[in-house]
Amino acid sequence: MPSARVDFVPLGALGPSTLPPPPPRGEDRERMIARRLAQERERLRREAGLDSARHFRKPEERAFTGAERDRVTILFGGLTWKHEKLIQAAFQANGYNCVVLPVPDVAAFQLGKEFGNNGQCNPTYFTVGNLVQFLQKMEAEGIPKREIVDNYVFFTAGSCGPCRFGMYEAEYRYALQNAGFGDFRVLLFQQNDGIKAASGEPGLKFTVNFGMTMLNALLAGDALNDLIYQIRPFEVHKGETDRVFQQAVDELCQGLRRMKPFELMERAPAPVARWLARHGKVKDAGSVLCKVVDHLYGRQFLAALRACRDRLNQIEVDRTRVKPVVKITGEFWAQITEGDGNFGMFDFLEHEGAQVVVEPIATWVAYMVHQVRLNAIARRKLDAPFPQATWRQPLQLARNELQFRQKWLALVIGEALWCRFYHRITRRLGNITHRLVPQKDLARMAAPFYNNLARGGEGHLEVGKNAYYTAHKLCHMVLGLKPFGCMPSSQSDGAQSAVVGRFPDMIYLPIETSGEGAVNAHSRVQMALGEAKMKAKAEIEQVLQRSGTTLAEVRAYAAEHPELRRPFYRVPRAEGVAGTAAQFVVHVSRRRRRPHVGWTQRSKRAAAAA
Repeated sequence: MPSARVDFVPLGALGPSTLPPPPPRGEDRERMIARRLAQERERLRREAGLDSARHFRKPEERAFTGAERDRVTILFGGLTWKHEKLIQAAFQANGYNCVVLPVPDVAAFQLGKEFGNNGQCNPTYFTVGNLVQFLQKMEAEGIPKREIVDNYVFFTAGSCGPCRFGMYEAEYRYALQNAGFGDFRVLLFQQNDGIKAASGEPGLKFTVNFGMTMLNALLAGDALNDLIYQIRPFEVHKGETDRVFQQAVDELCQGLRRMKPFELMERAPAPVARWLARHGKVKDAGSVLCKVVDHLYGRQFLAALRACRDRLNQIEVDRTRVKPVVKITGEFWAQITEGDGNFGMFDFLEHEGAQVVVEPIATWVAYMVHQVRLNAIARRKLDAPFPQATWRQPLQLARNELQFRQKWLALVIGEALWCRFYHRITRRLGNITHRLVPQKDLARMAAPFYNNLARGGEGHLEVGKNAYYTAHKLCHMVLGLKPFGCMPSSQSDGAQSAVVGRFPDMIYLPIETSGEGAVNAHSRVQMALGEAKMKAKAEIEQVLQRSGTTLAEVRAYAAEHPELRRPFYRVPRAEGVAGTAAQFVVHVSRRRRRPHVGWTQRSKRAAAAA
């Protein structure tokens, strides 16, 4: 077979147009790749119909400016009437116009569903529906819509996280727009960023006086809310507690409004004032410190608390009434509101003969501080240098450890100060309110059932409270209130089955609120409450048998000693006894055997005042 012949053609004979271009190198090659990628990306976007799409940007809201402060009214609501009145007084004391929205009802819930998105959280529907209802009522009274939008703003809480709470702000604006109030402004109190609007407005200015007045109002609202649910079930004269509390809260609000801010330059002696005028930094630091101390321990606020306590101490109580103690837990809004948002559950429980133990907002704040500390501990090793490099970077390792220690210490001190501020108010208001449960104890009780680092809602608090209050015999029943489909509460409910298995005598009932189905919810509560009443009756029978006395004898002894019929007579706690009547029987029986027991100077003063 003949071999193939290969003819070689000189390169010059091909001509310049037939030669392939040399491959690009360096920067030219990178530019060519980038150009081809851009062309391919553009082709794919055209095929997908995305060539005209724009990136979503949050619409900028019209700012609430300082110049508008005199004519703009701040609207807020959603808390108990005690908190709302005191917070309104705090706003007014600092020069703001403020109006409290009515308690949201089912009609507001229906409005929220009408103008809002489907599948939203129950608090969203009630809150925004209540706001729309209020704005529509003003418009029906003849106030032009433009004037409403310009002269009113809504103040609410905002956050982020794994549940729908982070979308509340957007849902409020969406529903307001659908209701015809698209330009209405919403101010946010962020958990992490404090008070601000979406556009960073300066109209609501955070000052030392404003912050400390708000702090006192919030903590005093917590203490008064606890007190009213401790006193009202045992009032001798029906309706007296509500009437006296209304008067006491109104007087305390007047005291907050009349408080004159502390001014260092006005109080300091003339030579000191002249020296401070030349040293601006010292003057500013001293002014802040003096303002804080005056708000915490000044005569004006302490006198207002003393007057409030003296008025409340006029109520006559009968602690021998046997009532089951029901601890309220659950989602933040559902366990705070006092209307249709939780089926009016507090009034229903008291009507059915129970004593309600509510949860203060201060617990939620302490929980958030504690969670930051737990996260810092968890990130301690993540922020440290790699183990194999530590011998090369001792300074970096020491710096990381120092930063962690500083942050950890600041959070520990902050949590301790927060609890001290709360107990400072409770001591001034009779010292019978429930103390804040240490967060480390709640975390420890919840740890076997719920990861302490799992965020959302109140996290491990629902599980921790259930276990803590049951294990320490602080209640007969735990009732968890939460919105329908609340993701964090659904997680905790899943863990509660293990908690109930660990504590066989526990009575735990979760109730989902949805704006509808109140009859069904009340029926379920009645069945669980029947078991709690049986526990309370068995407990009082055991206490009477051990004490060798009867309720009639205890009532007769209380009738002879008027200080025992005052709400601020502090009954020492007996371990293993949950009911108020049982605690009272234990105390009276001990006092009858040893009259000096419990007969302190404070008790003598209370008897003299009675």
